[in-house]
Amino acid sequence: MNTIEMEKQKAHALIDHIFTDLLPAQGMAERPEQLKLSHRMLDTMLEGGIALCDAGTGIGKTYAYLVAAVAADIRMGTCHRPILISTSSIALQNAVQNEYLPLLSCVLMADSVIDQPIKAIIRKGKSHYVCDERLNKRLRQVNLQKKDPKAAEALRSLRGRLDMDGAQHLSGYDRERVCVPSFCDCDDLDCRYQRFLKRCDTDRHIFQICNHNLLLADAIHRSQGKRPILPEHGIIIVDEAHRLPETAREMFGLKLTAGDIQSLIRQLRTERYLLAADVLTDTAGPLLRKLTAPREETGTIDEYLRLLTLPAHSLPVIVKQIGRLLTPQGRRQLEDLNNAIALFNSQRSNMIFYTAEDDESGTMLCATVSDLTEQMRRTLWRPEHAFVLASGTLAVGDDFHRFRMQVGLPDGRRITESVSLSPFDYRHNCLLYLPQDPPNQCAEGYYDELADEVADLIRAAWGHALVLFTSYAAMSAVKDKLQERELRFPLFTLGRNALHMTEQFRQTPGAVLLATGAAWEGFDFPGDCVSLLVIPRLPFAYPDALKEKEREEYHSLREFIQSVAVPEMQIKLRQGFGRAIRTESDTCVVAILDERAGRGRRYNKAVREALPEMRVTGSLQAVTKFLREKKSEDYFEVLV
Repeated sequence: MNTIEMEKQKAHALIDHIFTDLLPAQGMAERPEQLKLSHRMLDTMLEGGIALCDAGTGIGKTYAYLVAAVAADIRMGTCHRPILISTSSIALQNAVQNEYLPLLSCVLMADSVIDQPIKAIIRKGKSHYVCDERLNKRLRQVNLQKKDPKAAEALRSLRGRLDMDGAQHLSGYDRERVCVPSFCDCDDLDCRYQRFLKRCDTDRHIFQICNHNLLLADAIHRSQGKRPILPEHGIIIVDEAHRLPETAREMFGLKLTAGDIQSLIRQLRTERYLLAADVLTDTAGPLLRKLTAPREETGTIDEYLRLLTLPAHSLPVIVKQIGRLLTPQGRRQLEDLNNAIALFNSQRSNMIFYTAEDDESGTMLCATVSDLTEQMRRTLWRPEHAFVLASGTLAVGDDFHRFRMQVGLPDGRRITESVSLSPFDYRHNCLLYLPQDPPNQCAEGYYDELADEVADLIRAAWGHALVLFTSYAAMSAVKDKLQERELRFPLFTLGRNALHMTEQFRQTPGAVLLATGAAWEGFDFPGDCVSLLVIPRLPFAYPDALKEKEREEYHSLREFIQSVAVPEMQIKLRQGFGRAIRTESDTCVVAILDERAGRGRRYNKAVREALPEMRVTGSLQAVTKFLREKKSEDYFEVLV
């Protein structure tokens, strides 16, 4: 046996030691599937492959890939190149750096496996960091005494912090004014941002943690021969990998939000070009009003594009008249907006134009390349990198075909696939309710029927309910109907202030939360907070330009539905189901009220395949009985 093979065996032995000895000593349960998953990830890292890992809730995929990566670094070395971890959420980035790695460091140092903590650094885009020059300018301009006290204190606190994400109550306007600009040519040796970048590149960090946007931006730079954004790396771990296709569409395209227009208007006013600001406000007003409203799932992008005509005429005039007089920042904002609106107005044949929900629960206009898969093949999947892609929703059953198509993964021996089933006892702790007589979606009184069914379920569950809608219109209609039924349980609607509302929901006993959009994933409600999950309609994607383009690749509508529409619905359904049970002790009723999901109906089999194996009932009485058996007496205390 050669030296390399011996070191590989030692790396695998280290994984066994960590998961069977060290972590259990810290109170963590031994999970055979987690151990197997970590071994598979290590093999991929050492062999330069691409691993697609669908890991069910409770597997512990984060520790699986961290332990595998640390074992690879300790036993095999990585040519002193950092290991890249890409996620889609700041929360997970912080958890990896501040929770997962410190614990892992402690157990490994206590066992003398390593002699110093595992170092990691979080990398973000420029808009997350403070520009000292712009901060000082902003502090000189603003009257802090007249400013909201919390917002003023948040602004002051930036003198002592570089990352603005940690500054609570910082206004969006202030954030925009003080962040590092897109084109930063600062050569000031005292600049904290430049010192941070130097530290990222020179210090020995085993892990560099970024988001999918930065990962793809770096890949694009490398493919185009530009200076890389991230340091040289050999192993890339993509957590929350199901978000990669969506991010790729954004990165290989362009988006236009209400915030882009409003930001330029503010910048023009700041620079005292008031007439230009007024002209843009007037000409873009109808577009702004439509963009700030919730996205109309059944609407078309043409409704938005018609409103581009006026700003498409006014912006070139503004560019011609004052473009050269603006500050560098103002000039870039003006040129970027002018170019974006010109692109959407041109309807280029090699682009697909569509709408999506923005970060403020409004609407944004999106344009992306027609052939996304080819772009991904050319940029991201380079042979010199090993990839581990992990998520709870990459596959339907054990089929990864849809995800592979979306991200342009070629066929070949380099790719391995694995499904790790959740260790949770869904059969004992979960009940699937498919009503025998579901609301008729085609009936005139559909929303009344739906509200009656939802109200009955809420009463049976004593509140503690999350209702996930597929549209804002349906959510609003049912909310009005439920208020007419005078339920005794507090009713919340998830709107623009998502974090505040979810926290209020968590802290209110017996509350009911109506939600849509981003609420289908990313929000955790462990314990009795959500003991009833209601899904009124199966989450099929609404037709848009992206779907129409993809539809052209199939011989028939039926083939397209089976190959694209149904798998996407199943994955979305799994994501929604994941809001119900987050820990081993959680118990929940999942109610799917779509008549197409019922026994013997068109999508019953697809629904059952998408969800874990559990008991099924069509009886509301069985729902009540299940909850009475699973919940303690104080769960049903009278609300006052």
